Amino acid sequence: MEQKNLVRTVIFYKNHFDDFFKIQRLKVQTKILWIIDLLEELEIIPETYLKHLENTDGLYEVRIQQGSDIFRIFSFFDEGKLIVLANGFQKKTQKTPKKEIEKALKIKTEYEMEKNTNKKKLKQ
Repeated sequence: MEQKNLVRTVIFYKNHFDDFFKIQRLKVQTKILWIIDLLEELEIIPETYLKHLENTDGLYEVRIQQGSDIFRIFSFFDEGKLIVLANGFQKKTQKTPKKEIEKALKIKTEYEMEKNTNKKKLKQ
């Protein structure tokens, strides 16, 4: 098996992404895993697969298309080389649902607060 040179690391925060992933068809799961590999391996990720959401505090959407089905997984960077996957959903309209964006921003805030709390505990 060949050793991959990873540019960055993708992690899942709590079970937000897992819950979404587990209910997808095998073809969709395979495509998601393929895109996660791209996120980890490519120096420059095409906007086709990862796009910054305007007017959000560092929120990105991982973009998946399997046949005519379109899915989005919200994510954010932590210190540049770590991508944290948050919630995912199947996109059924042109516009991304506001409640999904709000959920992702809430997850991001929770992640950052937990990380800061853990840093403080380590310093004590």
